[in-house]
Amino acid sequence: MADVLKSLNLLESLKESIEKNNISDIKDAVEDMLISRINIAVVGERGTEKAMFLNSLRGLSVGNEGAAICPSAAAPEELAVFPNPKHPDFRLWDLPTISSDPSFDPENYMDRYKILRYNAIIMTFTQSPSANMVAVWREARSLQKDTLYFALLASEKDTEKTLETKKMASLELLKTEGLSQPKVFLVCPAALEKLEFLKLLEVMQGDLPEIRAHALLLALPTFSSNLVAQKKEAFKALGWAAASLSAGVSAIPVPLVASMVDASVAVRILTKAQISLCLDDESVERLARQRGIEPNKLKGLRTCLLSVEISKSEVKRRLSVAEKDTTTATTKLVELAMPRHARSVSRSFTVMLQAMNSAIDDMSADADKIVAMATGVSH
Repeated sequence: MADVLKSLNLLESLKESIEKNNISDIKDAVEDMLISRINIAVVGERGTEKAMFLNSLRGLSVGNEGAAICPSAAAPEELAVFPNPKHPDFRLWDLPTISSDPSFDPENYMDRYKILRYNAIIMTFTQSPSANMVAVWREARSLQKDTLYFALLASEKDTEKTLETKKMASLELLKTEGLSQPKVFLVCPAALEKLEFLKLLEVMQGDLPEIRAHALLLALPTFSSNLVAQKKEAFKALGWAAASLSAGVSAIPVPLVASMVDASVAVRILTKAQISLCLDDESVERLARQRGIEPNKLKGLRTCLLSVEISKSEVKRRLSVAEKDTTTATTKLVELAMPRHARSVSRSFTVMLQAMNSAIDDMSADADKIVAMATGVSH
């Protein structure tokens, strides 16, 4: 993995790479952040709630191509894989139900379904975790697998009171089974913005390596303003990387190279942003159908051209506007943040950064409006 990702402070790492002329490191970092695989296993009984959960994690619902169905199309002892249609590097693995047989061997289950190869494992149930599920959890933890989580999936019949009762009973059961500080997250499988999925996500992001947490964040559907804000910051970090590349390439004494590279890199990042923020036509239409809203109402909330379509001409226009708008004061401020060795190319850095930040701000604002209308949350 590129050295630029070893530090949690992306900006400082990028400055170091520019100081050392390590443009290749920055290119590698951009590739790692744009294309990073993540595999999540979902364990538990194959019922309606689990199917809905697998679909919601990919922004799908029953009837959509590639959606999980109930009963499962997979044989009882076979695992099923569910790729994300918009993010091919994000895969969900539906692991078979853990047997309640007293002779169940957790080690055999782990070996057969390669539990340790997944980046994270979510153990789901609708009543309480079984003793054998806890046995698998304990076996995995003994092998230094830390990214395992218990999720209590709400059913249509559940009320706030019944869910709280089930959660308390599950926590007591886990303590009885020897878990000292167990955590159980309440999840509404059909509407992830409700209950405690965002808390679960926060814990997962803290446990996963930074690049995997980044991949998970960008691949999840945008169903809350909190996620919009997180994705906005992630893409602004990519904007810094793009600006750093721009600064490095602008030092190459070949006409038009810098502008061509600038537009190409910006298009890639903004295309990823459009898909991640669920602003493309297909994602907006699908969300509208799921929430019972006229699709054109949600589509009409997109006021940024890049939210509707990522075109090189619009990207170039924004770069041109940023070039004209960049003031001496702005350039001086950026120079202060840049290593001395790189200050000769600070104007190129500033132009690219301003264009990227402006685009990401506008696209995120559109995503916020769509999320607010779809979830019925007013700003």
